[in-house]
Amino acid sequence: MGQPNDDVARRDGPAALSRRTALRLAGAAVMGTAGVFSPAIVRAQGAPTKLKFGNDVPLTHSLNVRLAEAIGAIEQETNGRLLISVFPNNQLGSDTDMISQLRSGALELATMPTTLLSTLVPSAALPAIGFVFPSYDKVWPAMDGEVGAFMRRNIEKANLQPFEAMWDNGFRQITTSTKPIVNPSNLKGFKIRVPVVPLWVSLFAALNAAPTSIPLSEAYAALQTKITDGQENPLAIINATKFYEVQKYCSLTNHAWDGFWLLASGRSWRSLPAEFKDVMAKHFNAAALRQREDNLKDSLALKAALENKGMIFNSTDPNEFRQHLEKTDFYKTWKAKFGAESWDLLEKYAGPVG
Repeated sequence: MGQPNDDVARRDGPAALSRRTALRLAGAAVMGTAGVFSPAIVRAQGAPTKLKFGNDVPLTHSLNVRLAEAIGAIEQETNGRLLISVFPNNQLGSDTDMISQLRSGALELATMPTTLLSTLVPSAALPAIGFVFPSYDKVWPAMDGEVGAFMRRNIEKANLQPFEAMWDNGFRQITTSTKPIVNPSNLKGFKIRVPVVPLWVSLFAALNAAPTSIPLSEAYAALQTKITDGQENPLAIINATKFYEVQKYCSLTNHAWDGFWLLASGRSWRSLPAEFKDVMAKHFNAAALRQREDNLKDSLALKAALENKGMIFNSTDPNEFRQHLEKTDFYKTWKAKFGAESWDLLEKYAGPVG
């Protein structure tokens, strides 16, 4: 699979990339080097504190674009005493690998999708329950409110330090190489790649599909070789990973929302001076809010961009899929797994579920 294009990396206005950061990104994309956001200038005397940051999205994703800006601001405000190098696109291993590295302190920072984090912290998957949130006006009040606070408390118990503001991964859509997905009956027996996440295996099994868990870094090859005939992801990921080269149809199902937690290793976090913690929190949380806006704008523009690349889109009625799930044990099973406290919080923002 070739390098992802830069469609989602362009930004306008005062939040645009600095010339130095843009050149650093461009050089890394050409050379394919690790640690691609490694700051180039050390201003302070003595050895700076250096941190590694891993994530699973391509360099051009809005998360990495805004992350580069935040890291530049952190370097500047600390006068070069805190330097952060980012390793995108699973360069440090799978998400499961990076979670282990975070817990051991071998990796200091990472962004982690909520659902993949749920392999360690089950409640992290709470907002990704199928067909629960219809739009962002339901998502962000929950994530910035009691649901997010509940999740952070549980994440901290796993020796990880979550930053306050979540980053947006987006609403997920289904792509296929064989047919559009218009209603639940089209998923019967359909071979679909899903993340290594029990929740979404369960979701598509309940929809009578044939889900296969494959890491994102291996998904393109699985689609190309027909191990699976389809996959599901937000439009930004579909574009950045070039799935349009091996998928013909995109069905706008909005079947689940997923976000990214920005996490620090608990062990590493405790060793940092309070000054560094405050600077990181300020710039990472501010960058997360800007990235949310980016991702929403990207999603609106990416449909047209993907159509120009040959993808055929169709709309769906999410209520049909939710009604199908309500006839199964899906919601009942996951309510029991999450527990009454978390489910009550979810319904406070999303309304009755199941």
